[in-house]
Amino acid sequence: MKIKSGSGTGEKKAPYLKRLKADFKQNAVLYLIVALPLIYYILFHYVPMYGLLISFKNYSPAMGVMESPWVGLKHFMSFFNGIYFERILSNTFRISFFSILFGFPAPILLALLINEFTNKKFVKTVQTITYLPHFISLVVVCGIISSFAGSNGIITNLIEKFTNDNTSILVKPECFTALYVISDIWQAIGWDSIIYFAALTSIDPELYEACTIDGGGRLRQAWNVTLPGIMPTIIIMLILRMGSILSVGYEKIILLYNPLTYKTADVISTYVYRKGLLENNYSYATAIGLFNSVVNVIFLVLANTISKKVSDTSLW
Repeated sequence: MKIKSGSGTGEKKAPYLKRLKADFKQNAVLYLIVALPLIYYILFHYVPMYGLLISFKNYSPAMGVMESPWVGLKHFMSFFNGIYFERILSNTFRISFFSILFGFPAPILLALLINEFTNKKFVKTVQTITYLPHFISLVVVCGIISSFAGSNGIITNLIEKFTNDNTSILVKPECFTALYVISDIWQAIGWDSIIYFAALTSIDPELYEACTIDGGGRLRQAWNVTLPGIMPTIIIMLILRMGSILSVGYEKIILLYNPLTYKTADVISTYVYRKGLLENNYSYATAIGLFNSVVNVIFLVLANTISKKVSDTSLW
């Protein structure tokens, strides 16, 4: 059926639901592929948000979420005024800051260095060696660290030869941040570099040829061609990293810290673990977790806004 319009004649579009039904029949497999992760996120990421209500209540499992008495911001104020607030917040920011400062550039540098080698066997060997730690269980990794850095470990014996101090670094509060960051880099550098390797393959080889004709060496090619080529990827990954600035993983810290290192190792996630699971203070732990998530969202929005103004690269 034809209808008249201001610029001439055109065909009347079918109703939206009819077009959607036809598109679903044509791309049923694609819709199914999208539906599976969508269902996962709805069930395990959005539905549990209902439980955030208990951060404003004195939650009792016997009474349930809705029947538990409302207390407003009581748990938030208790956390902000608590004796451990400054300690765990500063520890979380410090560990996260040094993880970003040293851990974020590490896979980028690895990808850039490996990209300069032409020996494919050597490149594959290096990639395999750096990928392997990612697939080792975190419990095993922490066991290795405890063995090497223990009172009779290789690291302790090596330090003793230079300083005459045979105290394990596992019981030194000032060493915990370095121990966490270095072990985290070792475990993640290879796996995190994969996305940068993928970005490197998208760079046009003719750009390198043009740089060579202009007299540019390997260093100049890396600076003027390679880095600008993967810069959008770097910015996006940095924005995402900023969105989890307070989400320092509790698993490794719980496996490595001890009462002697609490003052530098205790972070928000470990504090939530102790309050929520060990002390059964669910409302208080949920309030801390909600505060953590809100701060992460604020940093994500700020990082995205700054990036959009400075580089025109952003998530939205």
